[in-house]
Amino acid sequence: RVTLLELIMAKVSEKNPVTSEEMNVFMRHADFLAGCFQEKCEAVLKLTSAAGAEDEEALVTIRLLDILCEMTSNNGQLEHLQALPGFLETAIDTLRLTHLAGKQAVNIFTATHAMTGQEEISHPAVGFKSHLIRLIGNLCYKNKENQDKV
Repeated sequence: RVTLLELIMAKVSEKNPVTSEEMNVFMRHADFLAGCFQEKCEAVLKLTSAAGAEDEEALVTIRLLDILCEMTSNNGQLEHLQALPGFLETAIDTLRLTHLAGKQAVNIFTATHAMTGQEEISHPAVGFKSHLIRLIGNLCYKNKENQDKV
């Protein structure tokens, strides 16, 4: 699943112009991926309790967030994702839970806490909070209703 998500990420990240048919496919994929993220977003929080465990669900969720950040950076897909019911709320709730989890245990979600001496720990969850903030910012971009929710 992670490999498939990385392939989707590569396609979404391409700077080539897309046809209207491809855009429709992207919209359907965006709906599906956003739904998967909403269902699985709390899987990442399990990484704080299991020391060193790489939970596949958490890795999938991290990749989903990366793709959704990229999709919301594209104006064609942005408006569609901004209108999804509950999507912004899920992102905000996940950010709150991630912040609390980082305070209660070793904070694996930010790069500043993942440094030991000169070596950086390459934990898959490093940067998760910043990507959530990017997603929330993108969902609020030029959207008064979402800005008011935040």
